[in-house]
Amino acid sequence: MTRPTANPRRAVPAVDKVLSALVPVALPRPMVVAIVREVLATLRRAQSVPGFEEVVQQVQRSLQDAGRARLCSVINGTGIIIHTNLGRAPLSPAALRGINEAAGYCNLEMDLTDGKRGGRAAHVERCLALLCGAEAAAVVNNCAAALVLALRHYTAAKPEVIISRGELVQIGGGFRVPDILAASGAVLREVGTTNRTTLEDYSRALGPKTGLLLQVHRSNFFMEGFVASPGTAELAALAKKKRVPFVVDLGSGAPCPTDGWAGEHEPTPAEVIKQGATLVCFSGDKLLGGPQAGVIVGSARHVAALKREPFFRALRCDKLVLAAMQGTVEEHLSGNHAANPVQAMLSADVISLRRRARRIVKSLAGLSLKVSVGEGRAQAGGGTLPRVQIPSVTVSCESAGVAGLLRAARTPVIGYVAGNRFHIDLRTVFPSQDRALIAAFREVLNRETIQKPITHEE
Repeated sequence: MTRPTANPRRAVPAVDKVLSALVPVALPRPMVVAIVREVLATLRRAQSVPGFEEVVQQVQRSLQDAGRARLCSVINGTGIIIHTNLGRAPLSPAALRGINEAAGYCNLEMDLTDGKRGGRAAHVERCLALLCGAEAAAVVNNCAAALVLALRHYTAAKPEVIISRGELVQIGGGFRVPDILAASGAVLREVGTTNRTTLEDYSRALGPKTGLLLQVHRSNFFMEGFVASPGTAELAALAKKKRVPFVVDLGSGAPCPTDGWAGEHEPTPAEVIKQGATLVCFSGDKLLGGPQAGVIVGSARHVAALKREPFFRALRCDKLVLAAMQGTVEEHLSGNHAANPVQAMLSADVISLRRRARRIVKSLAGLSLKVSVGEGRAQAGGGTLPRVQIPSVTVSCESAGVAGLLRAARTPVIGYVAGNRFHIDLRTVFPSQDRALIAAFREVLNRETIQKPITHEE
């Protein structure tokens, strides 16, 4: 007589038994319980169930993965200053102080002079207008939201938006300018060709259905060779002549000249306003070095009209973003650009970076793998000045395999692999993080798992 096959699901341990065997983790208990149940549910569907210790290890790995998904501070050694995956612009101490002050009750919509309801974001809007040489300003969730708001407003009665084919760009995350236009309900009217658009192309396209003339700055790519396009001042003059609003999407929005550190000029919002744009949109968390936000500056009449749009309420920022923006812009207005982390990283001199690198390498002498000082090429990032590479200094390890281990360190370290070596670009590492960087290297390089150079890239 054949004995029946044992049901493998009976070998799956109870939830309480697994919970009692786990090493404590910094996750809420309901999440820990949910992850245990998920792992056990997967095992019940399997053909065989491992031993209890292996089950506990599986759960522990799942908990570690969940813990790494929590927002936490990391060391950015990529050399990309405005790094989208790492939160873009790091905030200044003034911005952090603003967030702390506004975290409780604050005068978000109260006039402290008369005790009545006040204008939301009135102070930060005034500061932004001053910084950009504009009559007025408004702040929304991000630059895409700023553009959508303008498009919805100006195309409500006249649906056509005039734009050059050479400016139908794709920004981060696969989001394309034509998609933004479609989301706003606007009708796209392309002019010119990919590489050449003339003022006459725009002039012929303008008509009774034109609601807006749009110029999008090619911030994340460049074209060379047989290319041509009219300047902002020319387009502004044409739009004024035809009585059509002229909106410029600058993308990064440099608050001050970039020529010094980049050797290349990036148009500032103040310059574009001076050239005659009706409205200018740009990001708060790129070269401005503030929180994620979309800034709109320009004519007081046009800004006020956008703020009266019912859709504006869905796009407005909360008190913490406004507080961070306030601290950021006030520093720029004061001329204290060096206090802004983005500006400080962009302008840091190579001599001081090399001095830091030597100290770090000296402190790591005698570990299982050799760490040395190298040369790097940093970038602004965030779709800004893609041709510009900024001379920098790296702390480099002879093993590319260190990359994954450093991401799992107590303070995660993010670098890059090149030439089968792992590199940390010090231009994007705060001097105050040097000790944490050293500790992370020691934590990883003291492990027995790293005995010799790994010759494959991760």
